[in-house]
Amino acid sequence: MATYLVGDIQGCYLDLRHLLDTVHFSSSHDHLYIVGDLIARGPDSLAVLRYVRDLGEHAHTVLGNHDLHLLAVAEGIIKAKDKDKILPILEAPDCDELLYWLRHQPLLIHRNIGNNTAPGFVITHAGIPPVWDLHHAKKCASEVEDILISNRYVWLLRNMYSDHPTHWLDSLQSIERYRYIINALTRMRYLDMSGGLDMVCKLAPEKITNQHLFPWFYVKRNKPMLETLVFGHWATLGGIQDDNLLGLDTGCVWGGSMTIVRWEDGKSFSLPCEIHAN
Repeated sequence: MATYLVGDIQGCYLDLRHLLDTVHFSSSHDHLYIVGDLIARGPDSLAVLRYVRDLGEHAHTVLGNHDLHLLAVAEGIIKAKDKDKILPILEAPDCDELLYWLRHQPLLIHRNIGNNTAPGFVITHAGIPPVWDLHHAKKCASEVEDILISNRYVWLLRNMYSDHPTHWLDSLQSIERYRYIINALTRMRYLDMSGGLDMVCKLAPEKITNQHLFPWFYVKRNKPMLETLVFGHWATLGGIQDDNLLGLDTGCVWGGSMTIVRWEDGKSFSLPCEIHAN
C-alpha cells in the first residue's frame, strides 16, 4: 500500500489518469490525497469529480477555491464563467449527488502515515497562515466545514466573496471570521509586512517587484510546525519540495505538468500536460 499526494487537477482528467498509471496506483490498495481544485479550466471536470468520488475511502481531498466557487454557482449566487468549463457538471444527471459529496469534503487534512509517532503531513489548498499553529488551523477549518454540511451553507457561500478582513483576530465573529478562514486556506499566496493577506498578486516570488510582500511560507510561524505542509493553488510557483513544505501545483491546466509524490519515500513523478486553459 502506498500513499500518493497530487497537485491541482482542475478538470484535467486524462492527465490525472496517465499520471496514476505511471506510478501504478491501485484503487483498491493505495491512497490518493489531493490538494483541492478538482475542477475548472480543464476539459473534463465532471469526469474528475466522478472518479475521485468513486474511489471512496481510497481518495481524500480538501476543498480549493474553485471547488467552493462551483458550489456557489450551483446555488445561483454567482454566474459561471465560460473559462471555468463547469456547465457539464451542472447539467449532469448526478449533479446533486456530486455537489453534496463535494461540500462534505474538508478544508484541512492531517495524517500520520505508517508511524503514529512521526509528524506526518497536513494538507490545505493554499497553506496555513503563520499566525496559526496546527491546532488552531484545524479548529478554524472545522468551523467552516460544519457550516458547509449544514442548512447554513448557502448563506456562507453567498457571503464568502470578499478580500476582507485581511488580518486574523481571535475576536473575529460570524462571516468575517469564516471569510478569513476560507481566504487563508484556499486563496492565500502573499502576506504584507503586517502579516495581512494579499489577495491580488499571483506572480512567482522571483518576479515580484513589491518589496512589501512575502510568500506566506517564508514568514516565521508563531509556533513551529513539525508536520510537512502540503499545498497547491500557486501555479506560478512551479512546485516546491523542502523538509517541511511540499507545493504540488505545477500548472498542469496551463500547459505545465501534473505532479504526484509518493509519501513513503518522497519520490516525485511529473508528466507534461496539454494546454487546457484559455
